Amino acid sequence: MLDISPLLLISTAVVFLILIAVLNGMLYKPLFAFMEKRDQDIQNDLSEIGSNDSEVSALNATADSIVSEARLQAAAEREKVIADAKKAAEAVIGAKRTELAKAYEAFEAELGKERDALKVALGAETPVYVEAVNAKISKI
Repeated sequence: MLDISPLLLISTAVVFLILIAVLNGMLYKPLFAFMEKRDQDIQNDLSEIGSNDSEVSALNATADSIVSEARLQAAAEREKVIADAKKAAEAVIGAKRTELAKAYEAFEAELGKERDALKVALGAETPVYVEAVNAKISKI
């Protein structure tokens, strides 16, 4: 039934071995080399990501310190501006108080003069009033 030809069997085995050797040299070795290179590149990228994370953390810490320093400077500048504004307002208020005090003193002096003039006018008209009062009393 089955005839096994030793020559055909040996030639098939030789062709199979030659095919394995050719495939190993032309396909498997370059494929394995590519896969090894890819694995190495992935490992390198992972290690770079780790170093990038530390760089990012350092940069974030630097940015945070810069922001906090800027906030402190802004608060100090705001306090300085507020203090300057208060000083300016106090100066304006002081000048206005002085002006109002002078105006009040002038008003009091004018009022005193008017009071004195009224006293003099009333003093001058006192005999007329006294006479009118005496006339009224005598009629009673």
